[in-house]
Amino acid sequence: MSKPNIAFIGAGNMASSIIGGLIAKGYEPRNITASDPFQETLNKLRNIAPVKVTTDNHQAVTKADVVVLAVKPQVMKSVLEDLATAAQVNKPLFISIAAGIEASSMNKWLGGDMPIVRCMPNTPALVQTGATALYANSQVSEEERQIADSILRAVGIALWVNDESTLDVVTAVSGSGPAYFFLAMEAMQAAGMQMGLTEDTAKQLTLQTALGAAQMAIASDVDAAELRRRVTSPNGTTEQAIKVFEEGGFKELFNQAMIACRDRSEELARMLDEE
Repeated sequence: MSKPNIAFIGAGNMASSIIGGLIAKGYEPRNITASDPFQETLNKLRNIAPVKVTTDNHQAVTKADVVVLAVKPQVMKSVLEDLATAAQVNKPLFISIAAGIEASSMNKWLGGDMPIVRCMPNTPALVQTGATALYANSQVSEEERQIADSILRAVGIALWVNDESTLDVVTAVSGSGPAYFFLAMEAMQAAGMQMGLTEDTAKQLTLQTALGAAQMAIASDVDAAELRRRVTSPNGTTEQAIKVFEEGGFKELFNQAMIACRDRSEELARMLDEE
């Protein structure tokens, strides 16, 4: 399946980003169909990419080899139950980017025996720098895994997990992770302004520093702890800041926050499964 026909159910920001990433990597727009109930959303997508669009989910999936589910978790059940008959005819690979809906539930709503890949992307996928974790159920073939991998790599990195419950941990690390960095940026900018920098200067210095630190960490052959030690001179300015963070329980607070995020992800998944 060198050039699978891909149908997107839901054409919002994340779907549009994946479609844009695929086309940027050379994927033919004619092999992509997007369905959404709102014509305005489809028009916005068409301004980005010349793909086929429709407001009819059935029309989108009829000849699809791959169906990317980019709908809200709350409507997933009704969407899949409506598509079950059509899905059982050609057995496409379903890739879900909706949080919290387990593969077993989706499989049941689709009538059973369906290849399903669950993904946990994050918002930097909107600018092709995302981090996505993927989980495949037992019906997914090796070829289908490769297809799912290539689709998600169009917007960043893609890593596979063997245990579906691990996706709740992924949510705490990369799914919600951008917000942690945004909070740190927010605090750094505010502190810089409080100490006398203009808003624009504080913003530019903070954002460029965040970008540079991330690029250094990606390019480095040592871990973040070693990089931090290398820029923390004994009795220097950075050491004083790090000392305040550590005395304030920074690492433990971070750990507690991520545990709370994981636990909430598990709780929401249970609630969605019970609906």
